[in-house]
Amino acid sequence: ISHYATCECLSDKRKYPSFLRTVPSDYYQSRALAEIVKHFGWTWVGAIRRDDDYGNSGMAAFTEAAEQLGICLEYSLPFFRTYSQEKVLRMIQQIKSSTSRVIVGFLDTWDLEILVHVFFEHNVTGYQWVGTEAWIFDPELAALDKYNVLQGAIGLAIPKTTVTGLKEFILNIHPLKSAGSDIFTEFWETLFKCKYALQNDTENLPVCTGKEKLSDVENTFTDMSLMPIFSNVYKAVYAVAHTLHNLLDCTQTCATKKQPDPPT
Repeated sequence: ISHYATCECLSDKRKYPSFLRTVPSDYYQSRALAEIVKHFGWTWVGAIRRDDDYGNSGMAAFTEAAEQLGICLEYSLPFFRTYSQEKVLRMIQQIKSSTSRVIVGFLDTWDLEILVHVFFEHNVTGYQWVGTEAWIFDPELAALDKYNVLQGAIGLAIPKTTVTGLKEFILNIHPLKSAGSDIFTEFWETLFKCKYALQNDTENLPVCTGKEKLSDVENTFTDMSLMPIFSNVYKAVYAVAHTLHNLLDCTQTCATKKQPDPPT
């Protein structure tokens, strides 16, 4: 059960009979993006897609919906962060030689962290961006975009919601409650820039007391703007929990054997 995999391709039950998700398919997102573009009267647009199933499948669905709404695609360019510099430069040249001023980005945050720097270097600015849920909401990407390449971008995001008690739980984590965990020790030292055991005097770091408060720091761990994604994880976990409960708690005459397979 996925909380974040949106590719329409995963809805094919012949290929993925046991796949479920708590996030909508890109079948709907692609069509909604086309409706947004149509709403603003942008009928001549370009597009950049992540070169994998997410981007290619999503852009194919967007293209189909856009054509039905009378929107023309001047170009649809693939991109992946492992592309060679030569390949990226060819993409840049094609965008610069185009006449459309709207770019639909079926990308994710990691792609755009690279592209915003490349676009600024080559003066690919002043475009209207339309984005997907994978990057449009990301505050870290917005902070990295110091050149305002993505300024004014619009798009779709997972609906805002809250998981009751999660924020309080996160901010109430203390070292003593997670004693014996090496990864937690490393996490705590990184988070508060301190050390539990100073090996030498050159590190110039304070000693961790264990009394540091998560409520006093602001970072991705304490960032509650990701709550919509947390909510999808929450729903996925509870879907499994309820399923196992119903599976193992059958006291009536059941249609099938109600014990999970050993590998499960």
